Amino acid sequence: MWIVDGLIAAARMVWEVWWALVLGFLLSAVVQARVPRARVERALGGRGARDVALATALGAASSSCSYAAIAIAKSLFQKGASLVAAMSFQFASTNLVFELGLVVWVLLGWQFTLAEFVGGIVLIVLLWLALHLIVSRREEEEVRAHALAADTGHAHASSTSVAHNFRGDWQMLWKEILAGFLIAGYVSLLPTSFFNALFVTDAWPPLRTLENVLVGPVVAALSFVCSIGNIPLAAVLWSGGISFGGVIAFIFADLIILPIISAYRKYYGARFAAILTAVMFGAMVLAALAVDGLFSLAGLVPTHRPPIGSITERPVTWNYTTVLDLLFTVVFVALFAKTMRGAAKDPVCGMTVNRNGGGPTSLFHGRTFFFCGGHCKHTFDHDPEAYA
Repeated sequence: MWIVDGLIAAARMVWEVWWALVLGFLLSAVVQARVPRARVERALGGRGARDVALATALGAASSSCSYAAIAIAKSLFQKGASLVAAMSFQFASTNLVFELGLVVWVLLGWQFTLAEFVGGIVLIVLLWLALHLIVSRREEEEVRAHALAADTGHAHASSTSVAHNFRGDWQMLWKEILAGFLIAGYVSLLPTSFFNALFVTDAWPPLRTLENVLVGPVVAALSFVCSIGNIPLAAVLWSGGISFGGVIAFIFADLIILPIISAYRKYYGARFAAILTAVMFGAMVLAALAVDGLFSLAGLVPTHRPPIGSITERPVTWNYTTVLDLLFTVVFVALFAKTMRGAAKDPVCGMTVNRNGGGPTSLFHGRTFFFCGGHCKHTFDHDPEAYA
């Protein structure tokens, strides 16, 4: 039955990358707990290379959730970070993070991981140059004023606890990861002819690459799957015949899926949302073409395309993957268990927060309520009866 087959295929993909996911989130949580956000905000006010480089490094050390990334970038921008620094942070925090590289390596190979990071740097440089030329300081301040007036979304306050950062990232991202694996599991059941119809796979190589890098982001945007969730689907597309550059462009497109474009419109206004989406799309295409060309010249484009079945039908056996999965499952459970001590639930957004983390609180009818950030506290204080 196709329903069961799709679920089994998705579960096998999860098994292949589970240890890498947990390890990546653990590394990210450790770094998040050691980098004070106030210092970040003070350091990112310029539009120069130093600010962009620092924003990129800090973004790469933060959460990989696309929705969290755009919320944090908006918060940084509201508090004084320049537009190019905020956008560099946003892209790096979804495309240059530990866990993404690990999952790409497991499902696609080290060449794709290297291409993802090299292309990510190229893309950020292109974003920096384009936004610097297109958006003046006056326009930037107008966009900032709109962001300050926007009363949508919230950026979660970073906890000093590694365990709480770990759990917070998972709570923000699990739906995207689950959707990505489920979609990839069922897509893997489709015949190869489906992919040949979706992308040009047998044309003159340069033409094929150009078409693939143009269509890849569009397919990603329409799939509604972002961040790590689109890597399993990228692996299926690679097996189905899409070019190396097309896969990279597809992976880059996690920040222009339709729900996130809608968030841009709310945060920054319709005009700038359209500009930002167009600039990102162009940068993704150019970066993917550049990486495809560089890797082709260096002979680093992989030639082996594993059958789709080899991704979704790998047997679960007693090997290094099983050992690592079991080990990091213990780590996963232990970190979640640690957050249960002194944990409280934000009544507005449902996030688990640390009672002892020094975050915002409100007292209502003799009961203390704990919040992930100032936005949730403000929402609660405006109408406590609705949440208490």
